[in-house]
Amino acid sequence: MSAMRLDKYVCLYTDLSRKEAKATIRKGLVTVEGQNQVHETDKISDQKVWVDGRLLVAKEHIYLMLNKPAGIVSATRDDRDTTVVDIIDCGKRDIFPIGRLDKDTEGLLLLTDDGGLAHRLTSPRYHVPKCYLVQYEGTLVKNAGEILAEGIDIGEREKTLPAQWEELQDGLAKLTISEGKYHQVKRMIARLGGRVTRLRRLTMGPIALDHSLQPGAYRELSEKEVQLLREAAVK
Repeated sequence: MSAMRLDKYVCLYTDLSRKEAKATIRKGLVTVEGQNQVHETDKISDQKVWVDGRLLVAKEHIYLMLNKPAGIVSATRDDRDTTVVDIIDCGKRDIFPIGRLDKDTEGLLLLTDDGGLAHRLTSPRYHVPKCYLVQYEGTLVKNAGEILAEGIDIGEREKTLPAQWEELQDGLAKLTISEGKYHQVKRMIARLGGRVTRLRRLTMGPIALDHSLQPGAYRELSEKEVQLLREAAVK
């Protein structure tokens, strides 16, 4: 971690405002490597810092898994609707979703403040697969799986990349794609003669939705999960 002023460090990794962090330091409630003779302008990098006896755990980036409910917008801010960032408490971290899910789409959504990794995971260059559970109505063409495997015309300059289709039962299937075009799954199913009634993302690359998470709940990714994501974003 690059060097940071002590007051900014305390502010970033606690619920204190910058003003409150400075006041806490001046009261002698902050220690650095056991030393309480510290100043708010001191530079912190890898030292251990305690605030009122509690060790601060500093992380360069944060990685979260959210079970996104329907009706929530995949954005950092919106003037009309609740966003995924609004329902997550991660202190002063400027997190954002890795890719997007439509407002009415549910399931796995990853969020982070690691712009480099997020860019690679959503870049067409890396083709990170995403699996969806698709509920639909209508009768699809008989060779739907073959058409999807070859790529389908959804009204853009080029066909979609090959996709995998697994029919589970009438009106219910799994679809795995490696792109993220606007309303892509809904447009693909429409071209096959159906209409999506419910859409839930199950996986993104090597990460699967933790089914213990209720809609709207979230957790941090484990170190192993983060490493798997990094490996998935290497060409």
